[in-house]
Amino acid sequence: MHTNTSAMEVAEKERTPGLSLGEEKNMVTQLLLVNITVFILLYFIKIIYLMEEYGEPAFVRDILSNTIVSATPSTLLSKPWTLLTAMFAHMDFWDIFSNMVWLFVFGTILQQRAGYKQIPVVYVLGSFAGYATYMAAVNLLPGVFPPVTAGTGIMGAHAAVMAMAAGVTFLSPGLRVFPQLWRGGVPVWIFFGIFLLLHLASVSVGDGSISHLAFMAGGAIAGALLAIAFKNGSRFGDKAFDVFYNITHYFDPKKKLSRKASAEAATFPEPPSRNPMPFVKVGHVPEHRVNEILDKINDQGMESLSPEDREILIRASREEE
Repeated sequence: MHTNTSAMEVAEKERTPGLSLGEEKNMVTQLLLVNITVFILLYFIKIIYLMEEYGEPAFVRDILSNTIVSATPSTLLSKPWTLLTAMFAHMDFWDIFSNMVWLFVFGTILQQRAGYKQIPVVYVLGSFAGYATYMAAVNLLPGVFPPVTAGTGIMGAHAAVMAMAAGVTFLSPGLRVFPQLWRGGVPVWIFFGIFLLLHLASVSVGDGSISHLAFMAGGAIAGALLAIAFKNGSRFGDKAFDVFYNITHYFDPKKKLSRKASAEAATFPEPPSRNPMPFVKVGHVPEHRVNEILDKINDQGMESLSPEDREILIRASREEE
């Protein structure tokens, strides 16, 4: 356990995640950009409606009702695209601000532990599970939740972020992160507890809706199940990502992923012999070897590291000091 934690600390020290807009494998950044872009777009359209004196009811009827997931099953069946649009849609500034902060926190940790391919899969499946629990709650428990009307629905990244929070906590409950905030790092379960308490508090003081708790419950269940499956050796997230990536890049064969390419990447081939550059050593550890291990963490997560990889990271860090 000590070696595992030390390796994580070294990885954080060597590669502190940032908002790199050009890094394809930073899926957390890309999700942040999509959510923020959709928020700006919806707000801009709303302003146009108000300026043209169509009024907010017209905006809700024409735009918002075609973006959120309706609580009425028949309406949802007639608008299946909302299953995708709703998970990225926000209309309140503090709503998107809090979701994006927690998405960055939990998404970054999960990306380090499980690899970048798991991020969009957890995000989407967490949202879908949230829709299911939300629909069941508001339709089967009318005495507990507000009555369903024509405009009742749900949107936002709440369930997706909860899926990542639960996923990280179940995957590595004893993990300590962000050592720069506290000596030795802060236990990840503390972040999860703060996240949960803030949402419970928002409902208790009337700033949040109890329907959102039902929405987030589905995300928590999905995140926990995916984390347990990952710990048991399942690579469902990687396979799902590869299938989706290849579908979206069908007309760009050069960028399509293949099992052979993934396997070759995992074996860390030697750098090209043409125009070779001399290796720079970090103490007695070549710098290129450290970079290869860090790339492996980004692709497949901390859990993919062998004992030798972990020892190299720790040794490199000690020699730097």
